[in-house]
Amino acid sequence: MYQLVSSCSPSSSCINQCHCVRDPGPLPFVRRFSLEDIRRATGGFRRIISNYAHGSVYKAQFRDGLLALVKEVTALHEGKDAFLQEVKLLRRLHHRHLVSLRGFATGQERFLIFEYPEQGSLKEHLNDPLKTPLSWRTRMQIAIGVTAALEYLNFFCEPPVHHVSINSSNVLLDENFVPKLSGVAFLGSPGNRIGVSHASCSKGHMDQDCKDMIFQLGVLILELITGQSSEKEGGNLVRWVQESKFIGFVDKIVDPDLGNSYDSKELKSLLAVARFCTKTGNKPTVSIQLILRYLQGK
Repeated sequence: MYQLVSSCSPSSSCINQCHCVRDPGPLPFVRRFSLEDIRRATGGFRRIISNYAHGSVYKAQFRDGLLALVKEVTALHEGKDAFLQEVKLLRRLHHRHLVSLRGFATGQERFLIFEYPEQGSLKEHLNDPLKTPLSWRTRMQIAIGVTAALEYLNFFCEPPVHHVSINSSNVLLDENFVPKLSGVAFLGSPGNRIGVSHASCSKGHMDQDCKDMIFQLGVLILELITGQSSEKEGGNLVRWVQESKFIGFVDKIVDPDLGNSYDSKELKSLLAVARFCTKTGNKPTVSIQLILRYLQGK
């Protein structure tokens, strides 16, 4: 079993399944939607899924049957050209654990349109008592899948993508409960400009965006374990995992919906990962790549 310490070498398994983003080049074919299309598909902008720093996120059903996630972009100060460059780069991201860009709309109001996997968000499955509880195996696969997406974004994209919002609302599940991460952007974080290589987790240096990403991953893992919302209990969960010695308390933290249907060894491994991810300080002791290897048991 690997120890969770800093490492920089990419895993060969990810190289085989990922496609690097290098030169944006000409805008590849991507569908352009009108504002009226989006207004109609979102029920007059009433089907809000969540809100984030640059606007709202909507669930949309278009006339041709496309079920989509529509992301409003209201605070992108770089202008139209930068927005179109963002579209080019997002269109080139290809990974089984990332949502795919389906289109965009530009004008006075700007939107990005992504696929919306049919099982909806992880948050719904953890918080809705009417939904069948997620099995332990599914939760493990979600943790591994989200971490694999982060490895791809940080090690196999140029420029690396560090502006990622990781929470249960931004983890969507397909018909087989395969996780697909949304909330990914090239622009939007301070100092992050397309075409300028910024500090990378892969260079033995972790900038603040990277630290935040690892912390968010740790909180998401705690949410998978406990079934508690990170929005309400995130601080309490982090304090618990940092202060607890896990002796006699492990079973009490597990989501009651799981009953006894979980692997105790895997549970302790997940808790160890969450502890390392949420450890505060200026020198993170864990990397995305090593988290992935650890979770995969390699």
